[in-house]
Amino acid sequence: MVTGELLCRRAQWLSEYRPRLRIRERGRVISVGDGIAWVAGLPTAAMDDVLNFDDGSRGLVFDLTDALVGAVLLAETENLTAGTAVRLAARPLGIVVGDSLIGRVVDPLGNPLDGGAPPDCPDWQRLESASPTIVERDFVQQPLYTGSKVLDTLIPIGRGQRQLLIGDEGLGRSSLALDTVLNQRDQDVLCVYVLVGQKRSSVVSTIALLRDSGALDYTVVVVAEASALPGLQHLAPFAGCTIAEYWMRRGRHTLVVFDDLSTHAKTYRELSLLLRRPPGREAFPGDIFSVHARLLERATCLNAAGGGGSMTALPIVETKLGEIAAYIPTNLISITDGQVYLDRDLFAGGFRPAIDIGKSVSRIGGRAQHAAIKREAGRMKLDYLQFLELEMFTRFGAKLEAGMERAIRRGRLLREILKQERFSPLPIGFQLAWMVAFNDGLLDEVDVGSLPGLLQQLRTKVDACSLALESERDQWSALAKDWLHRAVEAAP
Repeated sequence: MVTGELLCRRAQWLSEYRPRLRIRERGRVISVGDGIAWVAGLPTAAMDDVLNFDDGSRGLVFDLTDALVGAVLLAETENLTAGTAVRLAARPLGIVVGDSLIGRVVDPLGNPLDGGAPPDCPDWQRLESASPTIVERDFVQQPLYTGSKVLDTLIPIGRGQRQLLIGDEGLGRSSLALDTVLNQRDQDVLCVYVLVGQKRSSVVSTIALLRDSGALDYTVVVVAEASALPGLQHLAPFAGCTIAEYWMRRGRHTLVVFDDLSTHAKTYRELSLLLRRPPGREAFPGDIFSVHARLLERATCLNAAGGGGSMTALPIVETKLGEIAAYIPTNLISITDGQVYLDRDLFAGGFRPAIDIGKSVSRIGGRAQHAAIKREAGRMKLDYLQFLELEMFTRFGAKLEAGMERAIRRGRLLREILKQERFSPLPIGFQLAWMVAFNDGLLDEVDVGSLPGLLQQLRTKVDACSLALESERDQWSALAKDWLHRAVEAAP
């Protein structure tokens, strides 16, 4: 009887069974070289589809023609040759995201580069995603303190802003970005530092600095060094942006540094020329602007309905001999909310960080600047620029009236105050204290040579007191007067 029931069930199952054919496209490699593979036989392939090669290599669809698919390689083995079979992957390109990435060094695909185990992150996110819509965005309302005297007072940055760091090689662009990362300790800001096309020695020194200073406790480092495949170098900024965006969507504040987008643009030009795309200005493809716009538009400040998080972007771009009107710099200037320009003449003259205050601008940060800082900064930038013009007359031995001489003396004093060693970010309370002292004229008679020591004493006093930025200005003024009085008494 049991056998009869089984036969009945089998007959019923066979009557309901409908065979299903599972069709999978299979292509083959036509040619491979320089990080590029041409594939035939994938008629339904679309842009940004992931390709799996039978030898274990991986690629990303980057160009489509009538008969062939152009792919950039993301992983390449020695066995990848013409004739290798290729299949479309079922999953789009993405990276693991989450708190387990904090303190790790990974490549643009999330693979560990620090010798540790793969990050234990349950969440996964696509590298390419649409930027937040207008209704999700909010005004930039909170300051992002960089620890730099010049930036925090004269060219402020807000959380959710895109501020470009621009200048020739060797002028301290990366140092300024690293100072900003170091200053985020105890600021409730998670950082992502992206290194694109850097030499291994530069990568190692950057990671060592972050580790020794304790900044890796709140930082993720995404690395695609110079020896990496061009495809990985192209994806590195998008990977860093995706990691920061995950936290931003969950109501957290993030900072992402792209070091640097000039190298990224050159990599994209290399891939485009290898894929036979028509070149445009300076041989860059016409869509390089779109690539950087898609990346940087994802940095913003979300409103309360969107979680209230923010992503601040510090893209770095290189100029040649100070040519700020080159193709890539002008593209990025038009995308970002301001720029910090570093000048070679200022660097050679000993003014460091060599920020050209006249050419630098922050179009948003002033709205997020704390009221006390904004009050003291006031006309400081304008007065400093006027001092630079007045100083030119002194080179010709022109006789100046007393008011001009006083303005020049105060301008030179301010220039000395604004000087700062790299990798030494300063707390915002100290910034307010020295501005109050300067505006009250307490430093007018101070010898310029003794300024560094006096400012160090002022910082020690500010750290020891409990004054907040919201405290009355009279209290800050009294603190500055007491500091200077004690310093004068202690002087030999």
